[in-house]
Formats: sequence, structure tokens, C-alpha cells
Amino acid sequence: MVDNFDALLDEAAAVPLDGWDFSWFDGRATEQRPSWGYASLVADRLGRADRALDVQTGGGEVYAWAAAHAVRRPRLLVAVEQWQPPVAARRIDHVVEAAGLPFRDHAFDLVVSRHPVGTDWAGTARILRPGGVFLSQQIGAGTNRELSEAMLGPLPPAERQHPEQIAAAARAAGFEVLQVRGERLRAEYYDIAAVAHFLRKVIWTVPDFTIDKYRTRLRAVHDEITVNGMFVSHAKRVLIEARRCR
Repeated sequence: MVDNFDALLDEAAAVPLDGWDFSWFDGRATEQRPSWGYASLVADRLGRADRALDVQTGGGEVYAWAAAHAVRRPRLLVAVEQWQPPVAARRIDHVVEAAGLPFRDHAFDLVVSRHPVGTDWAGTARILRPGGVFLSQQIGAGTNRELSEAMLGPLPPAERQHPEQIAAAARAAGFEVLQVRGERLRAEYYDIAAVAHFLRKVIWTVPDFTIDKYRTRLRAVHDEITVNGMFVSHAKRVLIEARRCR
């Protein structure tokens, strides 16, 4: 059988990285979804909100879906995005290009954020009105550790982003924690193109990743997939919902 390793990596290198549409992975990789259904939760909360903000919206896919499925669309629907604001602007009317939260105090009664690189708890409290809600699905400690270690070798235990730490940070910023939940979710990759494209797209998994730099490590994963039919990793997700109380 002809070894298709190089062809698969060439295919992965050619896939565009715009937005957070993961439909390219259909049939090539799967990842369990958290049981709480984040997009539906956002849609529910948007139906109760008057002024809403999505932080680090990416391509705006999830936020736009939630807005379309809310029972009532908020009067003001805003997103903030540093890296891909033109992509998000295709789906959301008001997109602010910024790394932080350049909004006036008490500007929103709902702030949401899916997979933020980091959460500015004090800033989020500032822009929420008293009684306003922050809802976020965050990347948990040690997410995709198996995949990271396949590229980088053994890593020390993850020290940040455990559910109790996220809840403590919220409380320290003046929030009442309404719920916090964590889940470990199985991810399966069925060819090396899926692995390489994921690492190109989700850059925090291996921060200095390039296909050329990690070609030898990718070959080892390719060989494992050839023998076992898949490479298995596990994502960690944490849901937090909190109300600003001061």
C-alpha cells in the first residue's frame, strides 16, 4: 500500500484557517460535545437579554446561531474579536476589533464567551450591569494533553483552569457563581491530516506548531493511526455561569 503520509500533510496545510467552522473534520475526526449544550444555553440567555456581548467570538458562528434561535433577539447584539473581525462581521452586525473590553461601565446585561484564551474577570464585571450574567464555556486544565504530549513529550501537570479555580476567580471579581461544571470529552482523529489541521487551527495545543517542524512527531502519530485506526485524545471543558452582584 502506498504511504499517503506526505499527501495527507499537504492536504492539511492547504485548508483555510478562517473562523471556527469545523465542518472540514466531518468523517476525519470526532469530539464529544459537552452535555450542557452551550449554544442552546446562549440562545436561552439571549432571549432574556436587552444588550449582549460575545467576547473572543472567533468567526461568530456559535453566537450567530444562538441569536437566530433565541425566542427574542436582544436590542443590541455586539461581538469583540481581535484576530478575525472580518469573518465575524459576515454574521454579526456589530463587531469591535479589540483585544480587551473597550466598552463603558454597565454597558451589557449579558456577556458570553466560548473558549476564551483568557478571561478578564474584573473587566467583565465592569461592563456588566449589577445583576448581569456572564456565561462561558472555557478550556479546562489539561485539554488534549495526549495530543500535546505526542508533539512535545511529557508535560508537567496542568496548574490552571480547573473548575474550582475558575469559580474562585469569578467570586474574587464580585460574581455570584450560579453554576460551574467540568467534563472530560473523548476526541478521535482518523487520519494525520485531521491531526495536523487541528494543531494549525487550535494554536494553544502546541503553540509553536508547524507541519515542517513537527514532521517526525506527526509521522509517529500517523503510524499509530495506521495500526489502531485512530488517535485518541481528551478535551476538557468547563461551563461557568455567574451573576455580577456588586
